[in-house]
Amino acid sequence: MSCHLLIPAAGSGKRMGADRNKLLLPLLGKPILQWTLEAAIASEAIAWIGVMAQPADYKDFQAIFNNIEPPKPIRLIQGGTTRQASVFNGLLTLPPDCSHVLIHDGARCLATPDLFDRCDVALQKMQGFIAAVPVKDTIKVVDGLTIIDTPNRDQLWAAQTPQGFQADLIKNAHLTAQELGWEVTDDAALLEKVGLAVQIVMGEETNLKVTTHQDLAIAEFILKQRQIQIDE
Repeated sequence: MSCHLLIPAAGSGKRMGADRNKLLLPLLGKPILQWTLEAAIASEAIAWIGVMAQPADYKDFQAIFNNIEPPKPIRLIQGGTTRQASVFNGLLTLPPDCSHVLIHDGARCLATPDLFDRCDVALQKMQGFIAAVPVKDTIKVVDGLTIIDTPNRDQLWAAQTPQGFQADLIKNAHLTAQELGWEVTDDAALLEKVGLAVQIVMGEETNLKVTTHQDLAIAEFILKQRQIQIDE
């Protein structure tokens, strides 16, 4: 085990219409966050896990940790007002011996232990990467309701997490973002903005982010299919 993992989990359930953090919503009898944590714990590569959360969720999240009884340390970290701020808080809380870090959205609860392991292997050779899959659909660039461009699909990938970085590089990129007021939607964009190369690790088609009730239904179907395969 060589890698540290940060899980942003400080959001709310507003986009899903929930009255609480969506990661506490049930998925086949377990909170969404528990599925994410169990996959990370099962990964041979991950040695330490930090979960960025709002204080209002500490009690519920701690109950999930206690239920899992993890063999690896899991630490609750104060979340920020944005995902970017939460990740920065997490980076500042990493143990001093941390040289490489994976960042994985708590709502991507279908990521497999194998994906975490493959990401850790890649991180030994790269300064930064994202898990991603090739785009299947034709993508249109639109202004208002008018199509202005159709980019070459062969060059388009759908970004996922985990995203992995050399710890000092991503910390410095976040510090630069604070100084210059940059706001981005994923951590890889910060490395891109400071001129560092970010590469691709093949993700998983099933590694969806649970954002809507439809996503929750799809996640339930995928998990049931995995269980059927195990039973067979």
